[in-house]
Amino acid sequence: LKESYPGKKKTVPKTSTSTESSDRGKKRAKDTSVDKEEDFTKRPEIKVPIPDSLKAQLVDDWENITKNQQLVPLPKTPNVVEILEMYRDFKKDKKAKSDEILQEVLAGIKAYFDRCLGNMLLYRFERQQYVDIRKRFVGKDDSEIYGGEHLLRLFVQFPMLIAHTSMDQDSINALRENLVDMLKWMQKHHKDLLLSEYENASPAYQSIVKS
Repeated sequence: LKESYPGKKKTVPKTSTSTESSDRGKKRAKDTSVDKEEDFTKRPEIKVPIPDSLKAQLVDDWENITKNQQLVPLPKTPNVVEILEMYRDFKKDKKAKSDEILQEVLAGIKAYFDRCLGNMLLYRFERQQYVDIRKRFVGKDDSEIYGGEHLLRLFVQFPMLIAHTSMDQDSINALRENLVDMLKWMQKHHKDLLLSEYENASPAYQSIVKS
């Protein structure tokens, strides 16, 4: 879904008038900032329920990486792009309505994933792997390298991400509806989409991470 972020604050132009005029300009800019913050806090909380079995997957994912010092083998098959295509084909087989909206939602999920992975979807132990894999696959999007394990982490972050956009309520409802449906689909097909066993990080990798 197309998101529209608030634009940059306009700089109060410098003038040769009195200091009082400048102060009024600063006050207006401050008031505008406060208004935006109040608008955000008034927005209703957006909930994207995660099925219990996928919650368990997220817990195992965290333990495997942060406690057991294991990694998701990369590049992952299926990757995020392929998972989104599989879900799209599933919806087409079901003759789902609003195909245009579905395409827009899936494009939005991919865009969010590529934008967020390196900033907020990785555990500290994975960051060196990310550096290494980006050197190997220059020109590829993160969604072409990573898979369902990291896509699930994005779903957890979606309520916060959506709350920081200025999407209208109809767009938010359409996105939420598709996210919930896709999570149910991932739950049903988790054996095809998610790892049951992670790989052990090599001693050399562990040494680099600790250094």
